[in-house]
Amino acid sequence: MKDYKAADIRNIAIAGHSGSGKTTLAEALIYKAGASDRLGKTADGNTVCDYDPEEIKRKASLSTALASVEYNGLKINLLDAPGLFDFAADMKEAVYASDTVLITVSGKSGVKVGTKKAYKAAEELGKARLFVVTKADDPDANFYNVLTELKTEFGPTVCPVIVPVIQDRKVVSYLNLIEMKCYKYDEKGNVTETDMPTAEISDKLEYRIDGLVAAFSEAVAETDEALMEKFFEGEAFTQKELVKGLHDGMNSGIITPVICCSDITMGGIDMLLKEITLLLPSPADTKPATAYKDDDIIEVPCDDSKPVGAFVFKTVADPFVGKMSFIKVLSGTMKPNSEYINSRTGEAEKIGKLCTLVGKKQVEVTEAHAGDICVAVKINAATNDTLCGGDVYSFEKIDFPKPCYKMAVKAKAQGDESKISTGFARIMEEDPSIEFSQNAETGEFILAGLGEQHLEVAAAKLKSKFGSDITLAPRRIAYRETIRKKVKVEGKHKKQSGGHGQYGHVWIEFEPCVSDSLVFEEKVFGGAVPKNFFPAVEKGLQDCMQKGVLAGCPVTGVKAILVDGSYHPVDSSEMAFKTAAGIAFKEGMKQADPTILEPIGTLTVTVPNDNTGDVMGDLNKRRGRVLGMDPADEKGMTVITAEVPEREMQTFTTQLRQITKGMGSFGYEFVRYEQLPANLVSDVILSLSND
Repeated sequence: MKDYKAADIRNIAIAGHSGSGKTTLAEALIYKAGASDRLGKTADGNTVCDYDPEEIKRKASLSTALASVEYNGLKINLLDAPGLFDFAADMKEAVYASDTVLITVSGKSGVKVGTKKAYKAAEELGKARLFVVTKADDPDANFYNVLTELKTEFGPTVCPVIVPVIQDRKVVSYLNLIEMKCYKYDEKGNVTETDMPTAEISDKLEYRIDGLVAAFSEAVAETDEALMEKFFEGEAFTQKELVKGLHDGMNSGIITPVICCSDITMGGIDMLLKEITLLLPSPADTKPATAYKDDDIIEVPCDDSKPVGAFVFKTVADPFVGKMSFIKVLSGTMKPNSEYINSRTGEAEKIGKLCTLVGKKQVEVTEAHAGDICVAVKINAATNDTLCGGDVYSFEKIDFPKPCYKMAVKAKAQGDESKISTGFARIMEEDPSIEFSQNAETGEFILAGLGEQHLEVAAAKLKSKFGSDITLAPRRIAYRETIRKKVKVEGKHKKQSGGHGQYGHVWIEFEPCVSDSLVFEEKVFGGAVPKNFFPAVEKGLQDCMQKGVLAGCPVTGVKAILVDGSYHPVDSSEMAFKTAAGIAFKEGMKQADPTILEPIGTLTVTVPNDNTGDVMGDLNKRRGRVLGMDPADEKGMTVITAEVPEREMQTFTTQLRQITKGMGSFGYEFVRYEQLPANLVSDVILSLSND
């Protein structure tokens, strides 16, 4: 593959709702551009972008794939992003690295939650947007209904460019509103120009086309004062003016073109490729990247002559190839066998081989110019790192979704724990929305992600890539025990077995207090217990705090006052008093009305206004206490704040997704422990005893 400068590069993220045809469209574009000699199908598991065994098995994209193709003197970097909500982190990576987000919308099902999420992600990062309505030739598709949906949801920026001509519910040709020409495709995808549609096809079609052309022309006129003046004077725009107006409008975010195609029969794919070359902004057209140098905000222009400034937007942990770092070169020219400073670590990164990808196929490159995307193998840099060839600065990082669904990890093979930890460390490099840690209180290994499917795929990757087999199970809640009344108890340890015996005797008062750890005091009079044994008494109590009498949970909120006791001048020892204190503790806990405490957290959940009632009802079922509701920054959304027991949060991720159809999101933070309701105590004791 030859070298390309910024003006001849197009970086495109293909995003949208799951099942809207993203990978199929990418396959059609790759095939039409000549980068593949066959047209693969997702159902057959032979597409260029879905090459991972788990993707083939599930027939869905699970991570962003890069496919770089050459077409008409341009290099087009396609980033095929997953549509499943569990893999939103990959969608964020693809959008960040792109200059245009191509949003697929099924001609059958129309605008879905994934459509809105992809548009929002592109809008937040200031990326150009392009809608592609797929499956146009499906009998159940209705392009014009989908177009109306897009205009209703996303406003007047939506501008049709290529539309289908439909007769008897079948697409007979595709009309290009820029050229005002019509094209039809045979069964093999070959294209020929055909006559413009007439009233014989549909008596409403001529009226509809007039309306589309008028809306199209008005959108273009909005991009330039001279074009607006020409529009008001009733003059028709030239093809060159239309192309420039659309290009400028996309780059500034005031026009979102809509193109119709069929990725199965290849109808309209050639026109889509043509519009990609004409309308989509190149890296040279976009604004300079924002970076942070010390406390200053600087702009880094897309310029080959400047020192290298590059951003690692994705990492793949491949056990055969090694660690692969996907890099967007934002400034300068990156070359193999060169060193660049990692702004996070301050260390030099040695770049060996540079390549680009067509799915899993590597194509070596001699250099990567500003605006291009390349892949480096076996470097230490992580996702979100900045590589600098001159001044050291950091580009703005990708804001990844926080993991919210947690499960316990259990090794199938004994002694596999260290191998599992090593494997997940590599997987976390690949997916920043995965977390793996050990709970200090329960001792369990916890895997956290964005949903059930996310964790299942992570477990499958651990097995296939790193040879460790695990099972996922509901995690244990870190309960605690405490007391509710004051008691005074005796602890006596006396043992005689020849020679020196053992003797320790204490009287201790136990009472509730507000403290996570044991509060120990002594009020012994007359030397009943010598001072040198006080530390032993305290140590005996501290050891017992690790395990309560109800369910063996750590004990909290206890104050112990040593008030009396006795000793033997020969047989008393630190160990004897430590044992006596333990006896007193266990008896005191039983008498002091023990109970179980459960962790409570603050839940902040953002939901569509229409779903607030359903979500609040669900929180009530989870013993949640709603603290307030406020309008969210995002239009049409509400933020609900509540306190919810951690025990009740196990299935909340899945339930929220069902209620809000994927539009809801939440954060949860531990705040304190509260007494567990009496009706649940026996269940907790039983479950913990079974563990």
